[in-house]
Amino acid sequence: MEILGIDIGGSGIKGAIVDTTKGVLLTERYRLPTPQPATPEAVIDTVDEVIAFFNWKAPVGCGFPAAIVDEVVMTASNIDNGWLGKHASEEITKNTGCPAHLINDVDAAGLAEVAYGAGKGVAGTVIMVAAGTGIGTALFRDGRLFPNTELGHLILKEGAAEDYAANSVRKNEELSWEEWGGRFNEYLNHLDFLLWPDLFIMGGGVSKNHEEYFKYFKLRPKIVPAEMLNEAGIIGAALNAQLKEHL
Repeated sequence: MEILGIDIGGSGIKGAIVDTTKGVLLTERYRLPTPQPATPEAVIDTVDEVIAFFNWKAPVGCGFPAAIVDEVVMTASNIDNGWLGKHASEEITKNTGCPAHLINDVDAAGLAEVAYGAGKGVAGTVIMVAAGTGIGTALFRDGRLFPNTELGHLILKEGAAEDYAANSVRKNEELSWEEWGGRFNEYLNHLDFLLWPDLFIMGGGVSKNHEEYFKYFKLRPKIVPAEMLNEAGIIGAALNAQLKEHL
């Protein structure tokens, strides 16, 4: 099945047509800068532009950096507060005529990795952890998603874990890979103590540099880098839309 997947990020909004049977992009990605300020109206207008670029008239899946319940945006930790309570997919559908479905962005990337990438065929509990501006997570049990886990907000070192171990903290505090690897290792061991996963998948842009810091991890479960990189959010968003359309 072909579905348009869109990944809504802090700096860019990227879309491509996805073959959800094979988990591959059928077109080049089309990218527009995320408007600043990223108000709901401005971002939805940009998503509409991406849909128009592909002349698309079928279901659309969107990955979004927030908890999503029944297509409604529930959190705004790293986005404009105007998103709270917004039924964004309804507005996209109204503007474009395309049935639209939202999913948390890391949940989207995790869906792609579990269906087609590093987590394919893995039984048991799999946690995808994406380190960026904050820390996003996606939790799976035998391939089934438990949505909106937001485990980057767990308390670690008397504050939110993402305030201690996000990739943005590494950059802002000019931490070495060893220093940051030690911090992230603490976070992963905290997750292991709580959830006992069989596999961690390391996502986010920093996963490309995994050889720099994996060597500083001391973990019980196996950890592997994500395989689908910056295509994962688009593919997973499309896959979620397919699943929602067939419920």
